Amino acid sequence: MRGLANSVQIALGAFGLGLAIGIAGAWGKLYGSPVVRDLMEIYTTVVRAVPELVLILLLYYAGTDLINRALDSFGYAPVDISGLAAGIGVLGIVQGAYATEVIRGAILAIPQGQIEAARAYGMPPGKMLRRITLPAMLPFAIPGLANLWLIATKDTALLAVVGFNELTQETRQAGATTKAYFTFFVAAGVLYLLLTLFSNVIIGRIERWARRGMPPVAESGR
Repeated sequence: MRGLANSVQIALGAFGLGLAIGIAGAWGKLYGSPVVRDLMEIYTTVVRAVPELVLILLLYYAGTDLINRALDSFGYAPVDISGLAAGIGVLGIVQGAYATEVIRGAILAIPQGQIEAARAYGMPPGKMLRRITLPAMLPFAIPGLANLWLIATKDTALLAVVGFNELTQETRQAGATTKAYFTFFVAAGVLYLLLTLFSNVIIGRIERWARRGMPPVAESGR
């Protein structure tokens, strides 16, 4: 249960960070300058091309070393970055690349008349983002963001390779101590399943709230 709590904390933090990066990245790719668009394109392409385990190892070890080198160059003492903060940062960067594309696609799905009307009223870009773009794109983005949340809950298991005590690492340690590997890994699988089922219930409610006033989506086979 301690490992599950750590996994949920990392998943929540990484998903929130990735969502913030995704909103900024999508806005930059759609409305930014050519330099910003090119930088966002490089970021999303590289992160989605490199395996997540390689990125985690690279960002976890090289990233913390670069931060301490930068602090040292400015005359500050090195900092000991906690595993929780490092895990959230690493997975958040990975999540941000995928969230950028999900949100960009959702923004493109918004009827352009709404955007044009906001511009015709002289609405500033920031206000248009808060009042028009984000609320209107939410129903289109939720399915993709829901998948990213479920991926985040499982990607926390990759942090076991750097020794962070999330659910998989705690399970492995418990199995090594008791030699009851099957029992503990089955229990871990059940916990991951319960977390997914609970998440699906919450996501379903959020999606119904976001689609209020919109025509229902017909299910296949009916």
